[in-house]
Amino acid sequence: MTGGADHIRPRLRAAVADDSVLLRDGVVRLLDDADIDVVAAVGDGDALLDAVVEHEPDLVIVDVRMPPTHTDEGIRAAIEIRRRHPGISVLVLSQYVATELLSGDTAGVGYLLKDRVVDVDDFIGAVRRVADGGSAVDGEVVAQLLGRSTRTSELDRLTPREREVLRLMAEGYSNQGIATELVVSLGAVEKHITNVFTKLDLDHETHVHRRVLAVLTPLRTR
Repeated sequence: MTGGADHIRPRLRAAVADDSVLLRDGVVRLLDDADIDVVAAVGDGDALLDAVVEHEPDLVIVDVRMPPTHTDEGIRAAIEIRRRHPGISVLVLSQYVATELLSGDTAGVGYLLKDRVVDVDDFIGAVRRVADGGSAVDGEVVAQLLGRSTRTSELDRLTPREREVLRLMAEGYSNQGIATELVVSLGAVEKHITNVFTKLDLDHETHVHRRVLAVLTPLRTR
């Protein structure tokens, strides 16, 4: 038998930043249980930046509001990490959406509501998707953004069914998963996704990048 150990993927390495000790320790425990190495667990943005330089993790998981002002320290740290270390993925835990993170390469960026951490399988799945260069945008965030504005935007081009497909894409569903969820054929899902790409003017991007950009469109058009 050949190929065994050579095909084992290296363990993900993550840094966690949250000023709440309970939440921070809880996230660390979940990651440990999922065989993800936590190389640093800190309570503020400056400490996170130092940890990234020291440990060079694959992924950072960061709260938006941290000391000293509890406003946007986490987001500013995340933006700085993306600027200095574009290969490091960022997963933000908050109800606050920071569109500044989307000004560069949108692959490897995620936004989850903190409540989603209790859904362990979904949370770990989101962590792995983002670390792999995909996206994980909380379905509730997307639903709120899709329904928030009546102004003309890229999203207004989508039919109700295409919006449903976009929402499920954002939640991390595969094409087959979307088909099962909506009780439609795989071919129908592929057609809807193609329409989404076209209507959002993403038809000239690579397939993977188009999917990431598509699910982030509600955030980019706030």
